Amino acid sequence: MKQLIAALLFLVPGAVVAQSCDDKTHTVRAGETIFTIAETYYGSQERWSLIFYGNQSTLSGSVFEVAAGTELTIPCLPGEIVADARPLEDDTAEMRLVTGSNYAPFTDRNWPGDGMITELVNAAMEATTDPVSYSITWEDDWSKHLFPMLDSKEFDMGFPWYRPNCEETPDQERCKNFHFSDPIVELLGLLFVKQGSDFTFSQDSDAHGRTLCRPAGYFTFDMDREDRQWLEKGLVQLAQPATPSDCFQLLMDGEVDAVALNEFTGWTTISDMGLRGQIAPLQTPLSVQGLHIIISKRHWRGTSHLYRINAGLRALKETDRYDQIVSRHLSEFWQRVN
Repeated sequence: MKQLIAALLFLVPGAVVAQSCDDKTHTVRAGETIFTIAETYYGSQERWSLIFYGNQSTLSGSVFEVAAGTELTIPCLPGEIVADARPLEDDTAEMRLVTGSNYAPFTDRNWPGDGMITELVNAAMEATTDPVSYSITWEDDWSKHLFPMLDSKEFDMGFPWYRPNCEETPDQERCKNFHFSDPIVELLGLLFVKQGSDFTFSQDSDAHGRTLCRPAGYFTFDMDREDRQWLEKGLVQLAQPATPSDCFQLLMDGEVDAVALNEFTGWTTISDMGLRGQIAPLQTPLSVQGLHIIISKRHWRGTSHLYRINAGLRALKETDRYDQIVSRHLSEFWQRVN
């Protein structure tokens, strides 16, 4: 069983030394769920994602339905966290990456280590068989990243991006123009409802006739995949205001039945709006979507760059370091939203 060790990887004057801690192992008993187990160890069912991300290979098929006798890792929650050093990062490097801030806990310059994905990208670059130095440019206008920045090859790769279902929609703009790495992490899309709502969701037909909310500009391909086609067939109505906050206000006003967002954006917005205790996610996920590194198909070194990053990701995920980075960022996230 892997151990989570929140180790101090480098020292700076005045830094607080992180305390190491060990994971626990829990054998699932009859009647237990990932939610009740989270309440047992963390004092809150809301923190089930700590267990989910610590056991992705075990839970990937069933997500929340865990058979009795299954052994789960219960990640510890380190106190003060210290980001990894990034010795490969060099402003003058030939390999140039672009990302943007304001996407906590994934990429944010006000987050430890500039965010979970930033740290994982660096760790993957270090884990590949032939490490090279790289630079990171921060452009907070995300609309510029794909076109023109990456399409024109001003930058070699960008992160993090969702991958549409390119097998079903090969002519979709991202699918047509860009290659995607293996997933860096996979996020659960959830339906957030008002406490006491009669909306339940255990199968797709439960959502038929409902009105969901997701902000304008956010992807909707998870609602219109071939086995769902909620929007194409008019089975579900979709409200698309400007921001996640607007969606949650519509929910509180009774104008929509649920808000469809990934759990991190959802919980952050709920916390910022002071709506904790008034809104909660349904326990069946709407979708599972990966966050990827992306590169133009017209990049002359695209294949070699993609091979390098995928090899690094595979090697990283076989080590404790991947779990360490994810767990400490999840711990920081829950401390902040609470």
